Amino acid sequence: MMRRLLTTFSALSLAGVLAACGGSSSGGSPTPAGSSGGASGSLTVGAAGFTESNVLAQMYADLLEKAGFDVKVKKVASQEIFQSSLEKGTIAVVPEYAATYANSMETEVTGNTAPTSASPDLQTTLTNLEKFLKKKGLTHLEPADAVDQNAFAVSKSFASQHNLTTLTDLGKSGVSVTLAATSECPQRPFCEPGLKKTYNIKVSKILPLGFDTLQVKTAVKKGQAQLGLVATTDATLSQFGLVVLTDDQHLQNADNLIPIVNAKVLADHPQIADAINPLASVLTTEDLANLNNQIDGERKTVEDVAKSYLQSKGLL
Repeated sequence: MMRRLLTTFSALSLAGVLAACGGSSSGGSPTPAGSSGGASGSLTVGAAGFTESNVLAQMYADLLEKAGFDVKVKKVASQEIFQSSLEKGTIAVVPEYAATYANSMETEVTGNTAPTSASPDLQTTLTNLEKFLKKKGLTHLEPADAVDQNAFAVSKSFASQHNLTTLTDLGKSGVSVTLAATSECPQRPFCEPGLKKTYNIKVSKILPLGFDTLQVKTAVKKGQAQLGLVATTDATLSQFGLVVLTDDQHLQNADNLIPIVNAKVLADHPQIADAINPLASVLTTEDLANLNNQIDGERKTVEDVAKSYLQSKGLL
């Protein structure tokens, strides 16, 4: 259910329905007296069912409630229902990932099964994304600095031994590595081929242990692999004694968090942008990792984690 372009599918984060009548809140706080914005109406914000999407959707819901909307969060598991509802205008807003969604929209609009809209450069990605969103009656709000990407981790001892902080350092070291990753890694441009082409990293063997799995992290920790495919938002890496090598030559695409909205819905309810955009300027990749860990590692509820974060940033 991850969004990385390395995987064999594009998991579109799923969305929210703009209801015609009142709805109940799912986890968000009731709109406080004297809340700003003067918005009204009922919105359902959708989530794709995995932790990160759920907590982002809940934060959108809390912010929209503060603006004056009645909001509930709904998990949607069908891409077809999501896309159809979004284009019809019954979807209000959805948390997405810029590069992944840009390529998905290119395929949706043109039928191109080898899309090229995504780029390591965020502005290029957004420019390409906007072309296809317009054709679908969609638009986007402000992208966050927070990005959920593929990353490559090594053990702290391995990094220290070879003086590594970046993937360029690893390539220059000339050290041959075993890579713990997905079985598709040898064919994926952002995995083994990209490591070789962009960084001149020598991969002697691939252990097919998946993406950011316990098995991947354990293999790197124990030295069965020297390099592991993980996520930039994995807050558990330090528990395994691992560190991410910086993608200093920008192999990975710009999968920044970005809200996608129906253009007509936004025109009718501009308070949606006013409510959600402030999140973009404060949300970081490190924040995403910590939010995920609070839910998956510390077993806190999505509702509590979302509310606490927004309060800590002065947004609630």
